[in-house]
Amino acid sequence: MFDSKMLLVILAIALIVFGTKRLRSIGSDLGAAVKGFKSAMNDGESEEAAKQLKQDKDADFGSSAASRESDAKVPPKTNA
Repeated sequence: MFDSKMLLVILAIALIVFGTKRLRSIGSDLGAAVKGFKSAMNDGESEEAAKQLKQDKDADFGSSAASRESDAKVPPKTNA
């Protein structure tokens, strides 16, 4: 699709339009944005995994508590 000559022409035009300092800052800003996006995605995945573990643990605890309650044959508490 892109030939190497076309890429060099595009880079030369960008260098002329923006200048070296501006291109360097654009590159570092773009790199920081990508790094931040990746870390945010990883944080979101770890939070979801932690929530899933908590839900599984609560479900296991809830089912064992219900079985203990039915074994004891104690009526549930009421707020009267």
